[in-house]
Amino acid sequence: MDIFRNMNLFVEVAKANSFRRAAEVLGLPNSTVSRRIAELERDVGLRLFNRSTRRVELTEGGRLYFDNCKRIIQEAELAHQELTHLQAQPSGVIRASMPVDFSVIYLSPLLADFSRRYPGIRFSLDLTPNHADLVGDPVDVAIRMGPPKDQSLIARPIARLGTVLVASPDYLQRCGVPDQPQDLLSHDCLRMKDAPWTLIHRDGGSQSVEVTGQFVANNRGLLQPLALSGQGIVQSADTWVQADLAPPVVEAFALTATRLLPAKVRVFIDYLVANMTQGEKGLT
Repeated sequence: MDIFRNMNLFVEVAKANSFRRAAEVLGLPNSTVSRRIAELERDVGLRLFNRSTRRVELTEGGRLYFDNCKRIIQEAELAHQELTHLQAQPSGVIRASMPVDFSVIYLSPLLADFSRRYPGIRFSLDLTPNHADLVGDPVDVAIRMGPPKDQSLIARPIARLGTVLVASPDYLQRCGVPDQPQDLLSHDCLRMKDAPWTLIHRDGGSQSVEVTGQFVANNRGLLQPLALSGQGIVQSADTWVQADLAPPVVEAFALTATRLLPAKVRVFIDYLVANMTQGEKGLT
């Protein structure tokens, strides 16, 4: 990077025909300007200036180098301006991976408003419970329930989401009402694939239960009707069942592979933090 910084300094000296005046423009000591021009001449292997006590003039090689450096710096400034504009008016495609139910219940009501605010941003949404590889897959951001197991990922909490366990009156009449977490082991539980139930106590503690049942799926929207038809107990968003309960909560996180995010991804995550329901609603 030093050669590019020295290029800019070289152009200022050439325009001013003076080390001293260039130093004043750049706010640098005159000695620093002289030293860095000498470094640049060593890097390119040519003398760029003829120096005298009264004047600094470009050599023949210096004039050729000046034309090229001036063009490179102008293009770099243009690129910087375009990036600055992009930061102010984000655009491009956000590639996001998130659970189906989260998208249906929480994201879909927000997308129209977000799109009006940022008309230049488009979405490619992969609705799946599978954990995307944020390093190897073409994914900008993933939304997942609970803290990530991979500690190298950047996890930002975007909402507190609650769950309840529900079953139809018919099922509870036939099989009884579980009273303790371990009671669930003898019940027919409608569960998500590779997702043990984590029950959060009101005192803040939690307990994972390896439940079993007749049905396993990767979409909670399928399990809900099965529970309504008396097939078992399902862990569901309290907003779906409208339970008059104070459910336990878990956090939803936006996961990225780095903190250095393009503006389009940064404003999307900021929007979710600001606009998602903050409170005891949701799913896990």
